[in-house]
Amino acid sequence: MQVTWKRVSLAAAVLFLIGYIISVWWSVEPDSIEPYQLNNETGHKIVGYATTTSLILTMETLLDKNGGWLSNDVMPPSLFMDNMPAFEFGAIEQARDLALIMRKEFSRSQSQSTADKDLLAAHSKLNIEHTSWLVPSAEGEYRDAIKLLKLYRARIADTNNPDAQFYARADNLNEWLKEVQKRLGSMSQRLSASVGQERINTDLAGDTEASQSTPNLASQEIKTGWWQIDDVFYETRGATWALLNFMKAIEVDFADVLKKKNAEVSLQQIIRELEETQQPVWSPIVLNGSGFGIVANHSLVMANYISRANAAVIDLTNLLTQG
Repeated sequence: MQVTWKRVSLAAAVLFLIGYIISVWWSVEPDSIEPYQLNNETGHKIVGYATTTSLILTMETLLDKNGGWLSNDVMPPSLFMDNMPAFEFGAIEQARDLALIMRKEFSRSQSQSTADKDLLAAHSKLNIEHTSWLVPSAEGEYRDAIKLLKLYRARIADTNNPDAQFYARADNLNEWLKEVQKRLGSMSQRLSASVGQERINTDLAGDTEASQSTPNLASQEIKTGWWQIDDVFYETRGATWALLNFMKAIEVDFADVLKKKNAEVSLQQIIRELEETQQPVWSPIVLNGSGFGIVANHSLVMANYISRANAAVIDLTNLLTQG
């Protein structure tokens, strides 16, 4: 009996070690898209090709990286992993936002025009619950969305098909940047709450006649739970990784608009800040030091980069709205 228990213990230890090594390998974050990957085969510029390609490559990378799509896995070791699934969720949220704006703004000339059928279907499929593992699975729906995006890309590249369009205009770009601002602002607040802070209620500030459904406290203590700190951190890493990919594509497709508004530098500053969010994390855990203590606080460092990127996005938005 004693020998049997030793064998069982040894087998369990070996399985644990193997599972740990696999989980570490699957937790390696993907590299961001390089600008050359956004070029089309013809060599001449096709408006919208880079943006569509960046969305396609981002989704393909999420599905084909080490371990594939982990958010909906129900078996170990991925069942016990939370950092990479959080990364995936942050990235897919950004992909959904871009797909929505492509459907509502980039592919439409005016408010009365019809939505592109491929983008409409692709956005719908991207909105499936990212943890869905039964039929239809998240991976299956995302693969279908990629196929639809490739069909749309082929149509805008076809000069004989005027039905599919991508309009690179300042007002269209601003609509997407507004969504980016909201996401970055939310990320910054959640990251800053890692150490807890008392926040003043500013929901109705600026309008004496404003009202809301239910009353809120004048101030309240906001703090991210200890078990959620690393999830928020890696969700932000995933969101900024995807956003960095998209910004590189925007720099290509909206080059003329940015040049006219003298806003190239503002976009480059956004890209610079987003690149800083992707620096390697050398600590084996996400540290949560407070104030100016001896222990680092990775969440606050990330929040700093996010806030600076958001400020640059606001500056870019202001430049695009000017005549």
